[in-house]
Amino acid sequence: MTSALELVLLLLAAAVMVVVAFRSLNLPPILGYLLVGAVVGPHALNLLPAHSDASDFAEFGVVFLMFSIGLEFSLPKLYSMKRIVFGLGAAQVALTALFVMLALAVFGLNWTGAIALGMTMAMSSTAVLSKLLVERMQLDSPHGREVMGVLLFQDLAVVPSLILIPALGGSAEQMWSSLAIATVKAVVALSLILFFGQRLMRSWFHVVARRKSTELFMLNVLLVTLGLAWVTELAGLSLALGAFVAGMLISETEYRYQVEEDIKPFRDVLMGLFFVTIGILLDLAVVAQQAFWVLLTLVGLLGLKFAVAAGASRLFGSSPGTALRTGLWLCAGGEFGFVLLAQTGRAALVPSTVLQIVLAALVLSLVLAPLISQYADKIVLRLVPSEWLMRSMQLTQIASQSMFIDRHAILCGYGRNGQYLARFLEQEEITYIALDLDPERVKEAAAAGETVVFGDAARRETLTAAGISRAAVVVITYADTPSALRVINTVRSLRPDVPVVVRTSDERDYDLLSSAGAAEVVPESFESSIMLASHALVLIGVPLARVLKRIREIRGKRYRLLRGIYRGADDLAEESIEHLHQARLHSVVLTAGAWSVGRPIRDLELDELEVQVTALRRRGIRSMDPESGTVLNAEDVIVLLGEPDRLVAAEERLLKG
Repeated sequence: MTSALELVLLLLAAAVMVVVAFRSLNLPPILGYLLVGAVVGPHALNLLPAHSDASDFAEFGVVFLMFSIGLEFSLPKLYSMKRIVFGLGAAQVALTALFVMLALAVFGLNWTGAIALGMTMAMSSTAVLSKLLVERMQLDSPHGREVMGVLLFQDLAVVPSLILIPALGGSAEQMWSSLAIATVKAVVALSLILFFGQRLMRSWFHVVARRKSTELFMLNVLLVTLGLAWVTELAGLSLALGAFVAGMLISETEYRYQVEEDIKPFRDVLMGLFFVTIGILLDLAVVAQQAFWVLLTLVGLLGLKFAVAAGASRLFGSSPGTALRTGLWLCAGGEFGFVLLAQTGRAALVPSTVLQIVLAALVLSLVLAPLISQYADKIVLRLVPSEWLMRSMQLTQIASQSMFIDRHAILCGYGRNGQYLARFLEQEEITYIALDLDPERVKEAAAAGETVVFGDAARRETLTAAGISRAAVVVITYADTPSALRVINTVRSLRPDVPVVVRTSDERDYDLLSSAGAAEVVPESFESSIMLASHALVLIGVPLARVLKRIREIRGKRYRLLRGIYRGADDLAEESIEHLHQARLHSVVLTAGAWSVGRPIRDLELDELEVQVTALRRRGIRSMDPESGTVLNAEDVIVLLGEPDRLVAAEERLLKG
């Protein structure tokens, strides 16, 4: 008999190892959790029964997921996208569900099960697709906006689905009466919550925030989320509905982003546990026996959702290329499909074998989703001849702007910083061409006479059309390191000698961008600090000439005098995992018996450890960038710059040798 602690340790160890492997392969971690559940479940190692306490606890994963969806809910945003959300989104969900129902009815499935599976298979993955759109800088593209609009409607459609599916388990009369009662309860409960909630939420969060306690703020978020979930459960509705409403109420306050960050760890961990419990339902032996039907369901799911989404997009006026891209991005299943499938299983609406087939098909479709979106452009170019014409027209437009200019600047991105830079260039009568992927911004700026065109700066053909062979400089104006690295790599392959200037938010990616080939990396944190310091020094009375000399010195040394900061508890709490190994400052006090006392800095050989000595404090006097021949004394404080593990080794060498 496995104890509760042993079971938790086993689940944690398996989840960590599998998720690490899946992230290394650039696959969604959801699949890792499903695999863990399938292995430890009753159909494999039988370490975790299908109806365990963990399953009940994992339900809170759905609660926090719905809370996060509510936080993203915005009435102004919904109104601005109403045509896509309530037009294209509603058409995609309704038509997909209808065609799935008809197909399942042909195979003899009862109509209640067909409705449940129709809603299940209509869902796509908000988590996976939104992340891919951001990474590939396609969020503002025509198909990106359609995909996000449809995903938003799907998220909203989950709420009534969570009410509908449990009601389908009874007789027809009971179902309609249950739905009518649930609808009345939902209207009354939501009206009361929304009416009083709008009035109370902001003022209550003000009261909590004024206490200036992170712990209290976090407890309050949990209280509000689970409290409203409990209220809707008392009304005979789902926990998830109350959590969604809680998120929606908080989204109207100024605390939305703080709440989103605070709730994220709970959501991700509990959602992981939820998908483990979904994996428990997966019987790999049955899936292997039904392999033909699994593959047939997978092909049918991908084909049907592609046809419906692409066809609906075309009917709503999109170009053939945009319609096909929308269909390809939306054709796979999603995490809410698993949520609705779990509800379907609990209500016993379909036979267990059918449940296994659909579950396996959804898992496989989620595996294929990143691959399909990656090759979407190539597929569209092969299938739609007009796409070649549109692409060549786009390149022709770019080439026409750059054809008669020489020694010009290519601006990658025409957001706030790109536009400010363009105005500086115009004042110096330097020609430029800007590339941007936001069609609305390009349209407005071009109409005003700005030299800006629609194009992806990471594409070779786009940069060629923009005159990279004749350009004097390429400037990446947005602070997105992965995208900047792709642009630098493309520029280096086309024109190794052209200087590339890159913007970054702080020093964390300075070395990475420099080693990739950027001639200059401009960290916003450094530049803002320089401006603050220059204004403060002038106001104190330091001569302007000396201030300018100091700024030139700092920039001339590539910000080396500003590199690294001392990390405190707040910095470590806010730092993301991938930046935990970035260089930082660390001070070491040399005691009387330290090995390094009496030795010059050069003999310490800290360069071997990739650690620099940035400052030395002796008898209260601090000297920056000390000479390598400086002999260290007892009670000196030496300031080191390096990665955390390197700093540990350097401190040990200083003290022990």
